[in-house]
Amino acid sequence: MHPYSLKGSKVAPLPPRQSLVFLIALFGLYVCYLSFNQIRLENKGGENGAEKQTGHVCTRPVIPDGELPYVHFPKPEGYNRAECSCTPVRFFAIVSMQRSGSGWFETLLNSHPNISSNGEIFNRMDRRENVSSIVQALDKLYNLDWLTSAAKNECTAAFGFKWMLNQGFMDYHDDILSYLNKKGVSLIFLFRRNTLRRLISVLANNYDRDAKQLNGTHKSHVHSEEEAEILAKFKPELDVSTLISNIRDVEKYMGDCLDYFNTTRRMILYYEDIISNRNALLQVQKFLGVPVRKLVSRQVKIHTRPLPDLIRNWEDVNSKLNGTEYARFLDGADYLK
Repeated sequence: MHPYSLKGSKVAPLPPRQSLVFLIALFGLYVCYLSFNQIRLENKGGENGAEKQTGHVCTRPVIPDGELPYVHFPKPEGYNRAECSCTPVRFFAIVSMQRSGSGWFETLLNSHPNISSNGEIFNRMDRRENVSSIVQALDKLYNLDWLTSAAKNECTAAFGFKWMLNQGFMDYHDDILSYLNKKGVSLIFLFRRNTLRRLISVLANNYDRDAKQLNGTHKSHVHSEEEAEILAKFKPELDVSTLISNIRDVEKYMGDCLDYFNTTRRMILYYEDIISNRNALLQVQKFLGVPVRKLVSRQVKIHTRPLPDLIRNWEDVNSKLNGTEYARFLDGADYLK
């Protein structure tokens, strides 16, 4: 046949082995395509599963540089803060003296949904026997692992406790100051201007500790007018020979405290201010960085009467303080609303 003839010629079929190789290669490409799509779907599903396992994904708020040392994001060991894990927490301590209104003040703070104040954690000797035990207790508390009825846990934005001056606070003031500044703890100093009224409250509370006037039980704080009236009936007799020196000692004690801790972030508040100044609690909430709310307490004040009705030897006390720098305590005007 002529090499340039246009007549069709039969094409030789592919050998069986080549056909088999071609089909295997085609099938392999198809399998790779399916596998690639399956892996992509599994990865996408795995990402969604990871998000579910890690919980709510949140973005931490922008915090001014000046506030960074006082803002924390604790990770408690006892529970997961969940959707509030990115809620910043301010650490605080209420520094006060017995019978200065700190118990009432703490109940006011705990009425706020984002504030947890956990009472006098150092009223136990074993927690304040040395600096190490104090630091150990503070570390646990400020990691939000100190669980009490006051703790809001997940959504706490301000977390602290109440610390009396005679509970190791002044004994180890240098080490405590260093810890507080390093940890970024804010201090609320709560004192009482009228230390004479504080003394009356101390003596009356000491008396009731033994007398147990309320159905055989001792109560430092009460929640009814009837209970307050019963406790207020006791009139202590003051030792006028040591009265002025006792007042001076208390005022020096408070002054030394403020001097020792003058490098902390702090707020100085007086019991009388909370009673007479409606903005006092507003300033406290701003200081703690929480939304401003109306704060309430169920506690009822015990000693609300004029001083002559509270002191058994009123004439002696009045005569002793008149003409001195402490005569201002006698009218009680700084207590009234």
